[in-house]
Amino acid sequence: MAIIKRALISVSDKTGLSDFAAGLVQYGVEILSTGGTARALQKQGIPVRDVADFTGFPEMLDGRVKTLHPKIHGGLLGVRDNPTHLAQMAEHDIVPIDMVVVNLYPFEATVARTECTLEEAIENIDIGGPSMLRSAAKNYRSVTVVVDPKDYPLILADMAEHGGSVPLARNAALARTCFARTAAYDAAISNWLSSLDADGVPQLFPAVLTMQFNKRQVMRYGENPHQLAAFYAEPGATAQPGVSRAKQLQGKELSFNNIHDANGALELVQEFQEPTVVIVKHANPCGVASDADLTVAYQRARDCDPTSAFGGIIACNRPVGAALAAEMTTLFLEAVIAPAFEEEALAIFAAKKNVRLLATQAGQVSAGEARTAPDWSMMDMKRVLGGLLLQERDTLLLRKADLRVVSQRQPTVEELRDLQFAWKVVKYVKSNAIVYAREACTVGVGAGQMSRVDASRIAVWKAGEAARTVGADRPGGAIAGSVLASDAFFPFRDGIDAAAAAGATAVIQPGGSVRDEEVIAAADEHGMAMLFTGVRHFRH
Repeated sequence: MAIIKRALISVSDKTGLSDFAAGLVQYGVEILSTGGTARALQKQGIPVRDVADFTGFPEMLDGRVKTLHPKIHGGLLGVRDNPTHLAQMAEHDIVPIDMVVVNLYPFEATVARTECTLEEAIENIDIGGPSMLRSAAKNYRSVTVVVDPKDYPLILADMAEHGGSVPLARNAALARTCFARTAAYDAAISNWLSSLDADGVPQLFPAVLTMQFNKRQVMRYGENPHQLAAFYAEPGATAQPGVSRAKQLQGKELSFNNIHDANGALELVQEFQEPTVVIVKHANPCGVASDADLTVAYQRARDCDPTSAFGGIIACNRPVGAALAAEMTTLFLEAVIAPAFEEEALAIFAAKKNVRLLATQAGQVSAGEARTAPDWSMMDMKRVLGGLLLQERDTLLLRKADLRVVSQRQPTVEELRDLQFAWKVVKYVKSNAIVYAREACTVGVGAGQMSRVDASRIAVWKAGEAARTVGADRPGGAIAGSVLASDAFFPFRDGIDAAAAAGATAVIQPGGSVRDEEVIAAADEHGMAMLFTGVRHFRH
């Protein structure tokens, strides 16, 4: 471990800089710096040697050339135990630089602004910074490279413990962080520039796509025990609260399927402003209910399909209290995800130590807006053999103004409320998807069928099974008087006939079939109200 004698500091993000630099000075470290960083340090009374004085070459070209010099890169790249390197360094009056502290021009933040011009973007492409970082990281056995202000305290602690030096293991870890950061930086530049059209206007999808994720967890296995798997999270903040940001409070390690189902449950529950509980099993919601009392909402959601709720994943959009925890622990559950858990609830769940509890910040899905730059947190990705499908997440929210009544009968106020509820749910059911709902509660869900009428029949059958289990007088157990939502249009009237036979009184669907007139006529024959949304929600 070499003692740190000389450090070059040039940062855009000056968080924690003065304390860190002051700590270096206490160990007798000479600090080299340039421009705004040098002025900021000098203002704090920290001695700084200007890079131009160090290299003997003036800063030029509006600051574009200041650290691109043999005395800088020779001092970083020279291998300390290589006699030839040391002789050449001495011949050219190059002294070692033992530490580089650099974070880069804010390119990502610059291009995130909708008014960003090509000229602004180009000026915020850092050249000298990545060059110094890569030189230092390549020679990590002798040079400490620092790209993240969060590492400042760790480095000062190392120097305190090791007499002014940084251990090799720390340098190696910092080098890995550095190369990951420069790769992400280059990817951001490439993605933005390759998204420009012929007129220089950025488009949503770049011609060349480069992405980066951080490994959060290696899993025991994937969807099945013979498949290897790992969980990766997007670096930085995300637009929506998600499973990747959730804090696990108790329970076994999350599995691949746990994370997938928890994500689906969380996305759905975030659609609702009202207190809501969602239960998901094998990637499909099997029970959803809203109620001012979250415990009642859970009971109603569970009663929609108590058989499938066993071993399910639960998501709530309000903190979980003691009463709800007590109710939940009567059923075997894989995981519960909520904004927070009250202390009394945690004490109750402690008796079920295998139940995974995930706390995430509160959030609600935002309606999709036109974007002119990629926002990876708002993108869905699906791998295919040899390629990748990329699309915007389906965050489109239904507005009352979008609804069009096409039947002779208008929906009642209660039917309209339930139709809007069912429409939110059906968006998260695998297509072909049918959802029956009553009193802000699902009563039957038909998912993933090859024909829409089969999905409807399955939903009716499930509702009948629930009625036999929990009683037909409870919302989760009665399909008569319910409404129906379909994720895509009805190609034939048979789906409407089946819904009417089951006792449904109103239907919400996209419309757009060549047989719309036939389908509407069927609704009118049965005295049903029918609404068209004009949009579909396929989910594969």
